[in-house]
Amino acid sequence: MKRFFTNVAIKEDGDAYSVLLDGREIKTPAKAPLRLPTKALADAIAEEWDRQEEKISPATMPLMQAAATAIDRVCPQREKVIEDITAYGGSDLVCYRATHPESLIAKQAAAWDPMLDWARNRHGVILKVGQGIAHIPQTPEALANMKAVVEAQKDMTLAPLYNITALCGSLVIALAVLDGHVGATDAFEISELDETHTMELWGTDAEALARCKNNKESLIASTRFLQLSGIIA
Repeated sequence: MKRFFTNVAIKEDGDAYSVLLDGREIKTPAKAPLRLPTKALADAIAEEWDRQEEKISPATMPLMQAAATAIDRVCPQREKVIEDITAYGGSDLVCYRATHPESLIAKQAAAWDPMLDWARNRHGVILKVGQGIAHIPQTPEALANMKAVVEAQKDMTLAPLYNITALCGSLVIALAVLDGHVGATDAFEISELDETHTMELWGTDAEALARCKNNKESLIASTRFLQLSGIIA
C-alpha cells in the first residue's frame, strides 16, 4: 500500500488517545476505533506511521500491530487468550532441565532458578522441576495463581504478554518482564539459553541467526509497548 497521508497527529478524547492521519482517526484492520490508553503510546504509534515512506510496511510498525491485535483479537475472545497464555505455565521452559552436559545444567540452574524463586516470592507460584522432556504435572494451586495474575490484566496488556510468553516459551519469564523484574534483553537471553549453548558448540547458520534477531526484536517491541502503556515503570 502506498503512503496516502501527509500529516500525522494524536487526539485526546477523555481517558484515551487516537492517532490521526490527515485529521482522520486510524482504525484497526477490523475497522474498530484505535483507542490507546496513554499519550506516550499514541505518540510512539504516530511516529511509526510518520516514518513510513513511499510504501507502508506493517512489519515496521510493531506497536501498531500490538494495539490492533489487542482490540481486534483479544477483546472478542479474552477468555481464550487468557487460557492460551496460562497454558504455557503448565509446561514452562524453566522447569525442564538438561540431563547433560554439566556445563548446560549449571547454566540453566544459574539462569532459571532465580526465575522460579521470583515466581514463588512474588506470586506464590511453586513449580516442580525435572530433567528431560517428560511432562511435569504442576499443582492446581500453582496454575491457578499464575492464571489469576493473567486474568487481572487489561486487554491491551494481554496482547504483548501473550507474545512475550510465546517467544520465551515461559509464563514465568513473561510475568517477570511484566513486573519489571527483568528487561527484554535479559528475558531473551534467559529463554534462549539452550539454543545459545548449542550454537556455541556447533556454530550458527543464517536461518538460526535470523530467527534469533527477529524474536529478540519482537520481544523488545512487546516490552516497549508495556512500558509506553504505563504497565512497566
